[in-house]
Amino acid sequence: MSVIIPAYNAMPELTKCVTSVMEQTLGLDTIEIIAVDDGSTDGTGRELDRLARTCSRMRVVHQPNSGGAGGPRNTGLDMAGGDYVFFLDSDDYLGPDALRRMVAMADENRTDVVLGKMVSVGGRAVPTAVFSHNQPRTDVFSSAAYRTLGCWKLFRRSLIERLDLRFPPYRNCEDKPFTAAAFLNADGISVVADYDCYYSRNRQNGNNLTLTAADLVHRMDGTQLCFETVARYLDPGPRQDRIMRRHVEWELCGPLRALLPRESEQQARERFYPRFRHWAQTYVTDGVFQLLAPQDRLIVHLLCADRYEDLMTVARHAKEDAARGHIVDKGRVYWSHPFFREPVKAVPDVCFDVTDRIPVHHELAEVAWTGDGGVLRLAGHAHIESLGPLQAATRLILRPRGSRHPDIRVPVTVGTAPHHGDDAAAGFTVEVDLSTVDSGAPLGKGLWDLYLDVRAQGVSRTVRLRQARTDADGRRTAPPQRELATGSRPGHGPATARPFFTPHGNFSLDVRQTEAEPACHVTGIAWDTSAPTTLIVGGRLTAESAHHPEPTALRAEEDSGSVREVPLRYAPDDSRTFTARMPVGKLRPGRWTLTLRTDDPEHRIPLPVARGLSGTRWFRASRLGRPYYAKPLSGGPKGALVLRVAPIRLVAALRRRLG
Repeated sequence: MSVIIPAYNAMPELTKCVTSVMEQTLGLDTIEIIAVDDGSTDGTGRELDRLARTCSRMRVVHQPNSGGAGGPRNTGLDMAGGDYVFFLDSDDYLGPDALRRMVAMADENRTDVVLGKMVSVGGRAVPTAVFSHNQPRTDVFSSAAYRTLGCWKLFRRSLIERLDLRFPPYRNCEDKPFTAAAFLNADGISVVADYDCYYSRNRQNGNNLTLTAADLVHRMDGTQLCFETVARYLDPGPRQDRIMRRHVEWELCGPLRALLPRESEQQARERFYPRFRHWAQTYVTDGVFQLLAPQDRLIVHLLCADRYEDLMTVARHAKEDAARGHIVDKGRVYWSHPFFREPVKAVPDVCFDVTDRIPVHHELAEVAWTGDGGVLRLAGHAHIESLGPLQAATRLILRPRGSRHPDIRVPVTVGTAPHHGDDAAAGFTVEVDLSTVDSGAPLGKGLWDLYLDVRAQGVSRTVRLRQARTDADGRRTAPPQRELATGSRPGHGPATARPFFTPHGNFSLDVRQTEAEPACHVTGIAWDTSAPTTLIVGGRLTAESAHHPEPTALRAEEDSGSVREVPLRYAPDDSRTFTARMPVGKLRPGRWTLTLRTDDPEHRIPLPVARGLSGTRWFRASRLGRPYYAKPLSGGPKGALVLRVAPIRLVAALRRRLG
């Protein structure tokens, strides 16, 4: 693999940076170090040459200053020969086992990009959300990977060369378009979160590029390229909106609030404002707008409405306005900004709506079965921040996973705290009889996720029910499964409900229903040897048949609705054994599903597919004696046997015979 180190006036941090690569457990025989001195004047070049004399796997390039880290990185890329490339800034360093772990993760999961856990040294900001746990294989839509667009990652070099990726010649934001393009085209992304891989630090002299090139003038071109990169690789729609949101928040709204007021009036109005406005008009779709926080929605609205003066007022007072409270009106919560419902400003309410963002604090403190039946008792507390006590309209919601069954809503008792000392106004309890919860019927089989519709001051917020309390070993516990009273359901046995907590601590129920013994067993299905157009079916009733209507006929139903039935013949000396003879030769062409009919039209027993049952052929009586065939098909309803009856196409059959 190739480690590329761009270096400009990087002393004294440079030495630890390079030696951290030399000391990797991966082994220098599999690593090449390419260090590029970008016109340094402080002895960086001499130190690189000295280190290279101690390591045959290190190459040093000296070049005139390019003004940014992108130029020397490109030089290193042009020289790299490894299967993987890692970019290491000269003021940072690696954990000893970092490269081995990242390469192993990429090899084992065949991923194109690997993120190694970053550690702050000296207070430098590093991303944390993506490193909450190891992720062997993920993508930008299933993880927080896209929140970190620095290039301090392991890249498969074939991906870089396939996309012809190189760094643009900018002093700031030069790595974001590069990493964005790699992310959006990667065949899988891995995250190593259980080892400190990359140590990020500020230089002693304070001349990190992120600090010395932080002004808007150094950011604008890189930001433009970020937007263009997303638009190039993702089609318009929800996926593009999710990724574009990151750049609107971090590259458009954030710098506008923090940096635009620092510029001179002329620069702000004539140089930067038009570009910010262009990005808002071009890249903020309705989908992106709905994903933004109110502070960013307000900025985007003012940009699109071409209201420069109001925009500058909002930017200059952003910090103090962010601390303003909320207003509740007709079940919605709004940011109490000076522009809110100010007639002269005429800003839409949606720019201030924080209802879906206001925090909901909740905890499931008690889960237990009560009595001998399937009654589940839940207790806990919940409240919407700053909105006061729970209202009686608060409901427990049982929501099926992967099913179209409607939500089941259960009233809760509010104002009862589960533990002494908790805020009683936020407490709730609910007892759910799973045997009758679904409008008098038992809870259906499948996975059910539990939510709480929290109500306060007419505001409704639905949150996933989650337990924070753990036992002495730090593991979440749930009561054991319990059998439910299911009533009489033909063909089904008892149902059991198993409460459990997901790996994220969310509470769910797994309802499983065992199949009861069928009313009869089919003991044989075969063609009559003396009359090959007749299908003989044999079977025997089981003890379960006493609880169900007795089968009386063998039924063949064609897809268009045509039906033919023959009676079941029970043996004279054994009233539980039966046979039936279906004259398939008399069925018209089509797909015929075979079942055993009872006197109850709602209760039919599927005839199972018979292993080893082949097709049959015959000549149908007519002037020309045309040949027909019948053969079993798979995929019938509830596993039932299906027969296809059709005439043989002689020309096609002859062609197959001749090859």
